[in-house]
Amino acid sequence: MYLYGHHACQMALLNPKRKIEKIFVTQSSILEKLPSIGKTKVEIIDKKNLDKLLPSGSVHQGIALSVQPLSNQTLDFLGEIEEPNQRVMVLDHVSDPHNVGAILRSAAVFGAKALIMTERHAPKESGSLAKSASGALELVPICVVSNLAQALKDLKALGFWCVGFAESGKQTLDQIDLKGKIALVLGGEGEGMRRLTQENCDFTVRLPSADTFSTLNVSNAAAIALYDTYKKQTKV
Repeated sequence: MYLYGHHACQMALLNPKRKIEKIFVTQSSILEKLPSIGKTKVEIIDKKNLDKLLPSGSVHQGIALSVQPLSNQTLDFLGEIEEPNQRVMVLDHVSDPHNVGAILRSAAVFGAKALIMTERHAPKESGSLAKSASGALELVPICVVSNLAQALKDLKALGFWCVGFAESGKQTLDQIDLKGKIALVLGGEGEGMRRLTQENCDFTVRLPSADTFSTLNVSNAAAIALYDTYKKQTKV
C-alpha cells in the first residue's frame, strides 16, 4: 500500500513498527525534511508519474511511501496498561475512511489507547485514511474485531465502562462519571449503534445540543466525546 503527504509519511518513518519498502519524492530537497531514512530505497519521480501511482485526486505534496500495513492489535495489550484513567474509542460500522482518519487524529490528540473497529463495514488501512489522520495512524493502535458485542464484553472484563452515544440517550455525557477506564462507542451516521452494541453498553448518552438541531458528523462527535473525557480525567 502507499502512504502519501508530509505528515503521514514523516510519522510512518518515525514508527519502528512500520515496514517501509520505498520512498518516492518529486524533488531531492524533500528528503532533507524527513527523519532519518537509513538504507530505505529512494526514487526521484516526476509529479505526473507519482499521480499515476496513487489513487485519483490524492494530495501527495510530492512524497509517497510504499509500505506494509501495520499488524492488527488484540485487546489483550490494554490489560497491561497500568494507568488508572484510560480512553479507547470504539466504532460500530463507521465506514468512511476520512471520518475514521479524523477520529484517529482526535484519539491521538486526547491520548486514547486504542481505536477498535469491526472487520466488516469499516475501512481498511489506506493512504486516504492515513492522510486524514495526519500521522495519527502511526500513534494509535487499531484493534480490528470480528464481533463487536463480544469485544465490548472483553473490554468490561479488562475494567472498562462502555459508554454508547445515541440521540435517544436519557443522560448527557457530562452527567456520568468519566473517571477510570472508559470505552466511548459511536455508531455510523444514519443508523447509529446497532441493537446488540447498544445493549452491551453500560450507559447510553447523548451530547448536549440545541433543541433545533442535534445531529453531528461522527468524527466531530468523537472529538467532543474524547475531549470531554480527557478533560474530566486529567482535570484540565
